[in-house]
Amino acid sequence: MPSESYRRILLVVDLSDDSVRIGQRAVALAAQLGAEIELLHVVEFLPVEPLAEMAAAAATLEDNLLEQARTRLTALAAELGLAQATCWVQAGSVKAEIVRIARKRQADLIVLGSRERHGMSILVNLTEDTVLHAAPCDVLAVRVRRADGPGRH
Repeated sequence: MPSESYRRILLVVDLSDDSVRIGQRAVALAAQLGAEIELLHVVEFLPVEPLAEMAAAAATLEDNLLEQARTRLTALAAELGLAQATCWVQAGSVKAEIVRIARKRQADLIVLGSRERHGMSILVNLTEDTVLHAAPCDVLAVRVRRADGPGRH
């Protein structure tokens, strides 16, 4: 295998219905290259006013959301045939955590989904754009079409 080959792929998923299709692309690529895959899901929380009773409730909700995400990510890994793969569930800025984990794990390639944009959404700086420019490695954006978009029948 050439030294330029991808050896560690970071598969970033949002746990939507598209995650399986994006994961299947990463699995196929990893199989061809003999690479390992690690999965990452980031839970981004909204800031809560620091009132004592609200903060405690928010912390409990965040813990529950993180646990649900871990369960769903583990199930996705198993569905993709990656039951032994390392699964990361992080809390924070999605964009920053993807770049941080890619650096920490020395990923050669980040695989994530990319949704079609139309109208005003073209002006929005979406996750895949930010990751593409900030990533310490190559990025593969798997095109995900909207259910009502072109090319769907």
